[in-house]
Amino acid sequence: MSGFDLRHRTVTIAGQEVFYREAGDPAKPTIVLLHGFPSSSHMYRNLMAELADEYHLIAPDHIGFGRSSMPAITDFDYSFDHLAEITEALLDGLDLDRFALYIQDYGAPIGLRVAAKHPDRVTALITQSGNAYREGFTPFWDVLFAHAADRAAHESAVRALLELDATRWQYTHGVPTDRLERIAPEAWLTDQAGLDRPGNQEIQLQLFWDYQFNLDGYPAFQEYFRTHRPPTLVAWGRGDEIFGPAGAEAFATDLPDAEIHLLDAGHFALETHGEEIAGLIRDFLSRNL
Repeated sequence: MSGFDLRHRTVTIAGQEVFYREAGDPAKPTIVLLHGFPSSSHMYRNLMAELADEYHLIAPDHIGFGRSSMPAITDFDYSFDHLAEITEALLDGLDLDRFALYIQDYGAPIGLRVAAKHPDRVTALITQSGNAYREGFTPFWDVLFAHAADRAAHESAVRALLELDATRWQYTHGVPTDRLERIAPEAWLTDQAGLDRPGNQEIQLQLFWDYQFNLDGYPAFQEYFRTHRPPTLVAWGRGDEIFGPAGAEAFATDLPDAEIHLLDAGHFALETHGEEIAGLIRDFLSRNL
């Protein structure tokens, strides 16, 4: 967009460098964009360009991802509880008292921990393959949960999820043929470069293992939905084979006013349907903020 100004910044939190992208006027309503596996704030580059005229946007890299610190697993507690604490500290340090949350994949258990703890700070939720219900899990997760139950089992199959073919598949599966050409190959290559750093596979295996405990938090997340009724927009890939469309539709269980849109897309819907999602966000937030 004309006049788009994207800033790249790094702050130190609890001894770790946290990288984040920022765009838009801080005086305007803030949207915090939390990325998923195996990506980084890079996944929001185009959405930030689309929305920066009306909104203030903050997109951090979680520890172990993108340009943020990547300490060894012996030096850092790689758990979703801890990643949520780092995210909360970042928002506090930036004096962000009120913000909408955009959550995708790993960004969901991180962001929903923050939202459930500070419901008064969250103006709205936007979820794109950001699961909060058991209905969303597909067979993709079978090997991950089996490995979580017995870390000696299925390790080779789980490690295969960290290879280039699997990373490319995350971007391309469920995408109609005529939309495949919209996916920038540097998206999955950037993600793979992060996964290929020495020591990063061990970090990702630890987070795979810890993911099982996110399900224990679902009742608290759902209670937050029922009690506080945050305005919620669901923009989800109908063809997502990681978090299926049942996970999108499940939000209506506790948020009957949620606006649910199943797009003809896969897991990384912003790559193929970025303009559509930006339009949905503008319309939704204009009526709810």
